[in-house]
Amino acid sequence: MLARTPSKGLRATQLTRGERVFGVFNGTLLVLLCLGMLYPFITVLAQSFSSSGAIKAGQVNFLPVDFNVDTYAIVMSDDIFWRNYGNSVLYTVVGTVIAMVLTTTYAFVLSKRHLKGRKVLIGIAVFTMFFNGGLVPNYVLISALEMKNTMWALVLPGAISVFNLLVMKAFFENLPKELEEAAQIDGLGWYGIFGRIVLPLSKAVIATMVLFYSVAFWNDWFAAFLYLDKSELFPITLYLRNLIAGASTTASEGAAAAGSTTAQVSANIQAVTMILTVIPILCVYPFVQRYFVSGVMLGSVKG
Repeated sequence: MLARTPSKGLRATQLTRGERVFGVFNGTLLVLLCLGMLYPFITVLAQSFSSSGAIKAGQVNFLPVDFNVDTYAIVMSDDIFWRNYGNSVLYTVVGTVIAMVLTTTYAFVLSKRHLKGRKVLIGIAVFTMFFNGGLVPNYVLISALEMKNTMWALVLPGAISVFNLLVMKAFFENLPKELEEAAQIDGLGWYGIFGRIVLPLSKAVIATMVLFYSVAFWNDWFAAFLYLDKSELFPITLYLRNLIAGASTTASEGAAAAGSTTAQVSANIQAVTMILTVIPILCVYPFVQRYFVSGVMLGSVKG
């Protein structure tokens, strides 16, 4: 009897034929979905290294055709390109730090149900999701505050995303109240509870918000287009936007002869632009991914 028990247990854990078929079907479907999501990116990457004729003829799919790096060489040989790239890094880092400080502190305050005036503070935040002053009043305000041609015109107006604020508020509300009560018994004040208890337990949502804010600041070019007049202050997105506009204008006017370097740049400048702008996000995302996974696991344990 003792020898038969393990064999029965092993047979009980074996997958049935239907479960194996479902596993194969599910895995195949997920692989196809991943390939479908990667296909546009791979195509754009191949186009960035292809010739103008191959791109216009629609011959580029997974691999470059008539491999060349003319556009990369032209873009990356420009000193202003690297200066604007550094500006984007600076704006993204400073803007994300400011946004996270304001969002976490505001969300922690709103998560306290005993706070007097809590509904008013929530209402003020939610009101801005549906109503704003508009483009012209915002421009007048930035000008009146003398923030034109400064970094602050780009990082301060978008310092708090109400959507991110509400998500973080909901996360803080779900944290165990017993931890805060125990910390208060040990003599910690609200600042100590926030810094030593709440923030260490919120790594998953903080990492998510950092990614959201950093992507938003990195991709934003319209604010710089409005408030910056000096090219040395431009972020890389505005530099590349102007490069695309210039290449498109050149192509439309027929100023470049077929096969010339200018024609090549105008043909694949969009592909080169997308590759250069997405590289930093691709480098940061793998380090944030593990916090997404831990956040999902934490939510499943709570449920």
